[in-house]
Amino acid sequence: MIKQPWLSVIIPTYNGSKYLPAALNSVIVQQDDEIECVVIDDGSTDDTLAIVASYQDKLNIKLITKARAGNWVANTNHALSVATSKYACFLHQDDLWLEGRLQKMKKAIANHPKASLYLHDAVFIDSKGKPLGLWQCPLGQERIISLAEMKEKLLVQNFIAIPSPIFNRQTALNLGTLNSELWYTADWDFWLKLASMGDTYYVAKPLAAFRVHGDSQTIRRSSSVAEFRQQMRFVVDRHLNVKPKSEVAKVAFFSTEVNTTLAAMVHGESPNLIKLGIDFLGLGPMGWRRYWQDSRIQERVFARLKAKLQTQT
Repeated sequence: MIKQPWLSVIIPTYNGSKYLPAALNSVIVQQDDEIECVVIDDGSTDDTLAIVASYQDKLNIKLITKARAGNWVANTNHALSVATSKYACFLHQDDLWLEGRLQKMKKAIANHPKASLYLHDAVFIDSKGKPLGLWQCPLGQERIISLAEMKEKLLVQNFIAIPSPIFNRQTALNLGTLNSELWYTADWDFWLKLASMGDTYYVAKPLAAFRVHGDSQTIRRSSSVAEFRQQMRFVVDRHLNVKPKSEVAKVAFFSTEVNTTLAAMVHGESPNLIKLGIDFLGLGPMGWRRYWQDSRIQERVFARLKAKLQTQT
């Protein structure tokens, strides 16, 4: 039994039998026996718990079971509080790590121990695990990213896939962990809080997979478009420490409107595209460039369109 793992993998589960085995297998493939998996189950009614039990002899698993609450953020925070390692990361039941992820990230931490956040690129996959495209951070080559640069880019769009970052667990606890009132933007708010604590180290390689499917919580709950917009604006307002009329602010606010428009269209609503177009023109050439580079709009939309086309064929 491991006395002090270097990494705690936080895995919130709820009726995850369809994808959970693939997620756990992707941890096994890392061949790192110095980690712990803190699985916190939210009252599953399928065979999720039986699946977790079947991996007890393959992974160092700490299982927490709870009555159904319907809040993955609160569950994640609880799991972080009972974890024991210096570093932590998230792995949702429908996502994956790619081979060599921990080896690469362990090296990055050893070489740059003072960074507040370590992250890498990801790929989109569909419900069957087929690739849909690259989800790339707009950070260029592998390097240290300054606090100022990271915040400016991250304010435009949350370009960080949930299974990508590794962070200091105690720092996360000191910051108050994730905001449990945010069902859609809790991770975005959390990354911005961590990025505000110091430099970020970026590994320019896809080392995780983010699954796009119709059963995800963000797809289901984005049907509340007004609340969707409110949560996005909350994060921007909270972390924006520049003048409201600055280029960064204008692009960040425009990005929230684009995301809200896309959510509305997914759920059959008719957004005001004319106003959106006027707002886009108001950004000017520099704003257009910043939005295109930092929002990763082309990657996000293309992956979801491809996923939808594949389900129809």
